[in-house]
Amino acid sequence: MTANQKVRQEGLNDLLSRPLLETIWRRRTHRVSRGASVPARSMSYESPHRPMPLEEVEEAVLIALTGCSGLTMPDRPFEDPRNGKPIMAKPNVNMAGRTAGSPDNAQGTHFFMINDSGTYFLRKLPPAPDLPFDADTLVERARQAKVQVLDHRLDVPEGMRDFPAYLDSNRFLSNLPGTTVFLPVVDISHQYINALMYLLTQPEGARPTIVDDRNFYRPAGVRKWVRNGFLNKDIKLPLGALGPMRTQVEADLLLQNMMLVADGMGLGSWIHATMHPLIMLGDPKFSGAYGRMLGFDFVTPRFRPADILRWHVPLPKYTNLRSHPVGLRANGEQLIKASCPPNHPSMEKAVDAVVQAKFGPDGIYTDRETFARIYKGDYGQRYLADASEYDQRVIDCTRDICAYIHATHGRFPAHADAIHVPGIWLQTHHVELDYYERFFVNGTTETHERHSTQWHATPDHKAPV
Repeated sequence: MTANQKVRQEGLNDLLSRPLLETIWRRRTHRVSRGASVPARSMSYESPHRPMPLEEVEEAVLIALTGCSGLTMPDRPFEDPRNGKPIMAKPNVNMAGRTAGSPDNAQGTHFFMINDSGTYFLRKLPPAPDLPFDADTLVERARQAKVQVLDHRLDVPEGMRDFPAYLDSNRFLSNLPGTTVFLPVVDISHQYINALMYLLTQPEGARPTIVDDRNFYRPAGVRKWVRNGFLNKDIKLPLGALGPMRTQVEADLLLQNMMLVADGMGLGSWIHATMHPLIMLGDPKFSGAYGRMLGFDFVTPRFRPADILRWHVPLPKYTNLRSHPVGLRANGEQLIKASCPPNHPSMEKAVDAVVQAKFGPDGIYTDRETFARIYKGDYGQRYLADASEYDQRVIDCTRDICAYIHATHGRFPAHADAIHVPGIWLQTHHVELDYYERFFVNGTTETHERHSTQWHATPDHKAPV
């Protein structure tokens, strides 16, 4: 083992032994990265250091936290205790779990990593068979996960860091040279369909009538289902109230985990507002001024006169007000593919694809080997046999709702974007220790102060260069 390998393994060992509660309790945001300067009148500070990018193993720890960490447990009831009737017990979209919870384990969150060498999409790798916290394993898995989509740091052109690109003081400390930024982007479309089906598995009399609050609260393609009694006409649920189906919550939880681990490593960590999300993704409203940026595929619905009232689009020339991202391709590979046209011929086909991904020949609920790894003995096979799947009426009603949304509004979803950007990202960096020592009481912890000796072959990253 080389001296550098020994040092980085010592850093990992220290991280693994750090008490969780202490890390949570002493966590504080450190916005000022090594090499950054702070104009603040009598408290101004000019760094004597060059920026110091994270080393590969430091980034690899954080990349690991974005991926899969094992298998989930379908620990839920199969039947209604009031009457013994079967209830839906297979809502999950995935069985591989991550380091944070996800509604129906949808795992719609994708991460991009931005550093001095470029901008990367991070693939979700299969879970490692064991805890991957040795340096070589972490680094190798990080290399497998990274897909370079830009050969430079994602950012707006020089001189354009004002609003709407960046907010207020963030533009002076965010996404600077030497920092590593993790950007979450959430494909909500798959879970939007799955959650509609789950919603429609409620007991008789409790299934709501879906109405469209952007179309005068008319039934959203469900008149037949109200007439035949499948839906309760007295329980109205507007599409707008569904929002992104809470799918975006996973991204927030993952960022919190990553921030705590970064702090536990002795790095600076800072969750804050991103650049304007639509600028970053390459929305046609902004691409003329800022360029294609990440280069997502966008759909712009054609103008309809009703959009004047539904969406306040006054004229056809303003149709791009309703454009939204539906996918990302890089080097001929589709990295993100929303469950909607043009990625599917129709919304009926998109719903069918979601159902097939769960219950089809290659679906997660036909993968007997996975459930044999989750359960002891033959309980996995019992679960697959005993737990209920979707009633065909649930699937057909969902198809009608989704087809209505796309036919009426020219996109899916209509009341949220298929690919949602939470608008926050995590910046990690080496801390400008001199700044915190000069101005703050308890500005850093001993973990920050000994980071260099624990993680780097060079003994002191405070020394001027």
